Amino acid sequence: MHIRVDDIVEVIAGEDRVRGKVLKVLRDERKVVVEGVNRVYRHIRRSQKNLQGGRLSKEMPVSISNVMLVCTACGRPARTGARFRPDGTKERYCKKCKAAIGIIAPPRAMHAGK
Repeated sequence: MHIRVDDIVEVIAGEDRVRGKVLKVLRDERKVVVEGVNRVYRHIRRSQKNLQGGRLSKEMPVSISNVMLVCTACGRPARTGARFRPDGTKERYCKKCKAAIGIIAPPRAMHAGK
């Protein structure tokens, strides 16, 4: 899974087709929570903790297949890949413009020089 928290993604399916920031990644369910997308209302009863009660709006998870990572270099949604840099560090990259997006893993001697 090449999407991480604080990445900017674009929703490509569903009713909310917008860009937003990833707030949470649920790896076991293969879902992400995106800021401002798939909002639902949770009705809250009055209590000592919540004196007024009412409706609370919150984001619900979206399937990872319905979002695309937005490249920081070209600004377009693009597919991503993983590659090793000459020092052995593994990084994500944009398959459209070949720009690096971020580091995935620290350097390893077995991948250095490839």
